[in-house]
Amino acid sequence: MSTNLALSQAFEGFVNFKIASGKAPSSIASYRNSFKKLKAFLKTDPRLAAVTKAHLIDFFAWLQESHVTEPGGVATRGALRLSPKSILNVHTDLSAFWAWALHEGYVAENLVRCIDPPPVSPPVIEPLTKDEMIVLVKACSTTSCWKTRPSTSNHRPTSDRDRAIVMVLVDTGIRASELCDIRFRDINFPTRSIRIRGKGPGRGPKERMVYMGARTAQAVLRVLTPQLGTMAEDDHVFVVGLAAHPRPMGRNVLGRLLRRLGDRAGIRGVHPDRLRHTFAITYLRNQGDVFTLQDLLGHSDLAMSRRYARIAQVDCAQAHQRASPVDNWRL
Repeated sequence: MSTNLALSQAFEGFVNFKIASGKAPSSIASYRNSFKKLKAFLKTDPRLAAVTKAHLIDFFAWLQESHVTEPGGVATRGALRLSPKSILNVHTDLSAFWAWALHEGYVAENLVRCIDPPPVSPPVIEPLTKDEMIVLVKACSTTSCWKTRPSTSNHRPTSDRDRAIVMVLVDTGIRASELCDIRFRDINFPTRSIRIRGKGPGRGPKERMVYMGARTAQAVLRVLTPQLGTMAEDDHVFVVGLAAHPRPMGRNVLGRLLRRLGDRAGIRGVHPDRLRHTFAITYLRNQGDVFTLQDLLGHSDLAMSRRYARIAQVDCAQAHQRASPVDNWRL
C-alpha cells in the first residue's frame, strides 16, 4: 500500500480512471466539484492515507452548517447554503473516490461509507396538465409581446425546432442528455422510433428504443426536411448556432430554453425532468403498465416507475371523489 500519495494526486488518478471507463462529462464535472469542496475545507494537500474519518466528519458538518456557494449566471442570487441533495451528491462522489482508492490498495477502508449520508426527501413530482402543454407548445411559435405594442409579437426563427423538442420530451420521456445526443441515424420514421443510448457514451451504454406519436414524428421531420440532402448519419438532430456552423445543443442550453418557454407561457418550473414526469404519469393514467414504463424510461429498477404509479393512483382516487355518480346524483 502506498502511503506517500498526495490526496490531489490520487484524485487525478481516480478521475482518469473514470474517464477511461467512459463516464459522462457531467459525472466527471461532479467529481471535480465535490473534490474542490473537500480541498477548500482541508486548505492543504495532505497524503491520502493521512485523511481520517474524523476529518471527513468535520468536512460534512462544515458542508451542513458553514459552507456557502456563489451561483454563477447573469442574475445575482447571493451566497446560498447547499441543499441536502447537493450534500448527498458530494457524499456519493467522494464515496466513489474512496472505493476506487480501496480497490487500488491506497487506503485500508472506504471512510466515506462509515459516515451516514444526509436524509433527502424525494422531490415533488408535479406533471404538466393538458392545458399547460397546449400553451407551452404555442409559446414556441412567437416571442413575447412588445412592451410598446402589447398585442404585437414576432415569429421565432427556432419555432419548429423548439416545438419538436417539447413534443419529443413529453411524448417519449427521455432525459435531457439523451435528447441532446440524438443523431440522424437514431430516428426511424416508418416505425416512429428513436434509438437512445442511455446516460452517456460510457462503457457498455444501455441502448433502448422509445416511440413517438404521428404528430411528434411530423414535428421532427419538419425540422430535418431542409437538411435531408446534406445530413450525415452521425449529425445531431437538435442543434444551436448558425446554420452553416451548427453545434449540438447541450443540457444547460436546453434547460434555459425550456425555462424561457415556460416564462413566455406563464408556467413556472418548466424543465426536462418535469416533461419526463408528465410523460410517465400520463402513460400510466392511460392504462400503461409499470414494467413497460421502466423500459421506456431506461430505469434499472421499478422504484421510480412505482412512485409514478402511486401518483397516478392518487389522481384516480381524487378524480373518482369529484365524479362519483352516487355522490353527485345524491342517490
